[in-house]
Amino acid sequence: MIRIISFLKKINNGIAVIAGLALLACITLIILDIVLREIGISFSGSEEISGYVMAAVTSWGICYGLTAKAHVRIDFLREKGNLLISSLFDLIALAALSYVAVYLAYYAIPVLSKTLKSGALSNTAMEIPLYLPQSIWLAGWIWFAISSSVLLIISIILVIQGKYEIVDKNIGTGGDL
Repeated sequence: MIRIISFLKKINNGIAVIAGLALLACITLIILDIVLREIGISFSGSEEISGYVMAAVTSWGICYGLTAKAHVRIDFLREKGNLLISSLFDLIALAALSYVAVYLAYYAIPVLSKTLKSGALSNTAMEIPLYLPQSIWLAGWIWFAISSSVLLIISIILVIQGKYEIVDKNIGTGGDL
């Protein structure tokens, strides 16, 4: 089970690198657009593309936040109990996060479905088929739902087995994955 968690972390670390590179590419595009405007040349679309990249980076980046334990949590009650109590609070927090992830993924599917049915294009000069950025965005939410659900199931099994230290290390506020 620890191998699965490590695998999830490796995948999400790779996703974070790709997301970071996408952000750097957007920054470069925006800077280039600004510099070219100063010399009288302008190309449109940098704001549109950066908007799509931000949506994709958000949905995919939240997966990295999950395995890096970077999501905000108020844990003052968790710290008052023993490892069993802490593990139970960790499970509650992860279950809530998994619920939100599955909910978001489920309700994002109709967005892409409507776009595919209507053949919608962006209302800009670029006329980008909206299914392209929405597919990347939706895939991020689906991956977040899968990652959080797998992590929740593994953590429940570990709590049942009484491996509270491993739970603390992997989903608690303690050590690294």
